[in-house]
Amino acid sequence: MNRDDLFIVIPSRIGSTRLKNKPLVNIKGKTLIQRVVINALEITENVYVATDSVLVKDNLKEITNNVVITKPEHISGTDRVYEAAKKLNLNKNSFILNLQGDEPFIPSKLIKKTIDDYFNNSCDVITVSNNISSDFDITNPNCVLVETDNNFATSFIRTGVIKNPKRHIGIYGYSLKVLSKLVNLEPTENELKFKLEQLRFLENNFSIYVSHYEGNIPHGIDTEDDLKAAIDYLLD
Repeated sequence: MNRDDLFIVIPSRIGSTRLKNKPLVNIKGKTLIQRVVINALEITENVYVATDSVLVKDNLKEITNNVVITKPEHISGTDRVYEAAKKLNLNKNSFILNLQGDEPFIPSKLIKKTIDDYFNNSCDVITVSNNISSDFDITNPNCVLVETDNNFATSFIRTGVIKNPKRHIGIYGYSLKVLSKLVNLEPTENELKFKLEQLRFLENNFSIYVSHYEGNIPHGIDTEDDLKAAIDYLLD
């Protein structure tokens, strides 16, 4: 696989229930989706936003025209990324990094390390972990935890007990060939029960390499409280 054949695709859904029009919320003069895209463009010019909203497309006009309008009914960002990749006619061996549209402060070092780790290890999927910052991470169901063995994921949970848990960061990388297989798998019982799509990958024997990042990663934005914390973060 050629590193030049690398694409960052950012799924961005307008219909968030907890934070209205989430991609368009203002964070110190830039919208959430603008900050995510600007961040990604530091890595590669091959950055595309996959969205169900013309409002998001219009909001990005001054930054990029690389916006793919996708179906509104997708139940996951993975499905949205796949539709965008197909519309872009990417090569089956292209490497696609699925960068979440609500994570405006992902460090460039983390993204670069994730890409390097993917190309330096044999795996189907790559994702990211970070150190647990407090006991709240352990008990907070919105903070997904990952357990690894030799850097490969063995379990993901929202609450409960696993060995040496790390905070899971929802970034995924895969070839289009692997992605096409993942989206055509039926959801597993545990995926539906725990609302963790990555369990479908594990339970269908796809290997997931976990790239660990030691530095600080501010939490993503899902709620009004998260938005206030993001504004405070920029003021520090």
